[in-house]
This record gives sequence, structure tokens and C-alpha cells, in this order.
Amino acid sequence: MVIKSRPYIIGSALGLINAVVTTRYLANHPIGASTSYPYVAGLIFKLQQYDYFAAVKKAGSWELVFLVGTFIGAISAALVVGRFRLKCVPELWKEKKGSSPVRRLLWAFAGGFTLILGARLAGGCTSGHILSGGMQLAVSSLVFALFAIGSAVLSARLFYGANR
Repeated sequence: MVIKSRPYIIGSALGLINAVVTTRYLANHPIGASTSYPYVAGLIFKLQQYDYFAAVKKAGSWELVFLVGTFIGAISAALVVGRFRLKCVPELWKEKKGSSPVRRLLWAFAGGFTLILGARLAGGCTSGHILSGGMQLAVSSLVFALFAIGSAVLSARLFYGANR
């Protein structure tokens, strides 16, 4: 099955999801993900008595549901269209950095750790800032989006080389 990208449909669907989840009478939550990590860590390490856990409890529990739903939705969509593949070392990585799965996993962990650390230091993740804030036309979110995209392009060029 071939699926063509239709940005206006995807954008409309994101707008509808954002309207539903941020509506005060329905979910009353912004789209986000990073607060689920300190929430889960607080549950695992029994940190519920601390003020920070109390501050992230409502958002963290919602975002955990959001992340699980996103994962299930993505897997389901990939299975339906027949494009689900498990790959430890993607082709571009193999071409530029070699075929070692251990090296790939270590870099993936380092990148993920850096990303979540930055998200927590910034008080939110890119999905929260760009999707929720951008749809509300918050100037800070739009400026953040420009810098996030710019730094992603710069990082990719530095990491993979300028020829790609």
C-alpha cells in the first residue's frame, strides 16, 4: 500500500487533536511528552513526597498516557500499511558511521539523554513548545521552533557531514 503525504490532512488532524486535548471541558492538557520522564522516575524511585513530584504529577501522568497512545498508534499505522521494520542500524548510519550496533545504541542513548536533559532544562519538550505553543501562535514557541530546526540541521551536518 502506498501512502502519499498530505500535509493539509496531517496538519488538520494535529489541529483537531490540539483543540480536543486543550479544551477545558475535555482534557485540559497541552500536547507534550517530557514531563512523563520525571513522573515515571518519581514513581519508580518512590519520590512522591518531594515538591517537584507534586508539581509534575498532573502533567506527567497525562503525558505518559499520551506517549503510550502515540507509540501504539505509530506501531498500528506501520503494521496496517506494511511498513513496520525493526532496524538497529539504519542505512544512513551504516554509510556514515559504520555497522556496529553497540556504537549505534550508545550514540542513540547519548542523544536521547541530551535531548531529555535539554527538554527538562527548558521546561518542556519540542512537542509541547512547537505543537501546542505554535498552534496558539505563541511568539516564544515560534522562536523556539526556528532555533530547534536550525540546531537540528547544524547538528546533522556536523555529525553526518555536509554532503548529505
